[in-house]
This record gives sequence, structure tokens and C-alpha cells, in this order.
Amino acid sequence: MKKQLRVGFDLDGVLLYNPARIARPIIVFFKKIFFEKEVDKFHYPQTKIQKIIWLMFHKIVFGPAIGYEELKKLIKSKKINAYIITGRNESLKNDFKHWMKKLEAKKYFSGYYFNDMNEQPYEFKRKMIQKLKLDLYVEDNWDIVKNINLKPKTRNSKIKIFWIYNILDRNILYKYKFPSLISTINNIKKQME
Repeated sequence: MKKQLRVGFDLDGVLLYNPARIARPIIVFFKKIFFEKEVDKFHYPQTKIQKIIWLMFHKIVFGPAIGYEELKKLIKSKKINAYIITGRNESLKNDFKHWMKKLEAKKYFSGYYFNDMNEQPYEFKRKMIQKLKLDLYVEDNWDIVKNINLKPKTRNSKIKIFWIYNILDRNILYKYKFPSLISTINNIKKQME
């Protein structure tokens, strides 16, 4: 019998469909122009108003991404051992808990983790990938994919980072890039053949 794959999934833009993610490359573009020193850093809300805006941005979620039902079947068949690892910070804790209930995370996932210490998301995710000894991690943020791949010595060098790309990022060359969760799930199945 083949080894069960250990697969981590980001939440927003991967398991949850949030159309606001299309703005990410535009935000990065403006960061490079106006906040050059902050390009490699993710901003976390500090003030009450910033936290409200941050929460509103995350409330645009339409629901589980197309492919989530297929993922649940894959998990139920014990072909993969799945984890949720999100860069959501402590100010989004209640919304995170809401989505864990709605996605029935306890029933399907071996664990789910959010960034409650407000680390930079790529640092938090890199640490969790290493701790959980994942074979695959699925991410939708190109900056995080790029950053995790920059430091292969800090992770299992055999891990593959699958990237669900944004329509505005589609021209970026990357070996493991996919347009949606369902196409990513189909490729995960191919990894098991």
C-alpha cells in the first residue's frame, strides 16, 4: 500500500473562495512603489479600524471553493492526511473558528492552525510545514510560495508547494501552478499514482 500523503492547505483563496484575492497583485505593485521597505512583509492590523477593515476583507468569502467536496472524499478514503494552515492572525480568530465549524474541519482534517502569534505568514507556514512533515502544501499567495521556496534548508527538501494562481499572476512561470482547488486536487491524485 502506498504511503498516505501529508498535505497542508491554506484557507483563504484555497479552501475558501474569496474573489477579493484578485486584488493581491495590485496591492503588491503599490507596496513596491510607496512602501519599498515593506515589500517582503505582510501588514497586520493594529488599530480597531484596521481590524474592522481586515475582517470585512475576509468576510467577502463566497463559501468553500469548487473542489472542496472532492477533497473531503480524498480525505475520507484515507489517501491523504490533511491539515489547514492559515496565515490569518489573532484578530481573525473568531472568523477562523466560524469557518472551521462550517467546513467541518474536526471531522475531515488531522489538524488546523492559524497564526495566533502574528508571525509573518510565510514564517508561520514554513514552521508548520516542517513541524507536520508535510509532503505537499497548497497556497494561493505567490509571495508566500516564493518565500517558502527560497529557504529549502529550513524544510523537507522533498516537499512540493502547489500554487493556486491568481488570474493577474497567470504569466508567472512555476512548475506546480494550478488555476483552482479542483485542478490542484486532480494533481494531488496524480502524485499518489
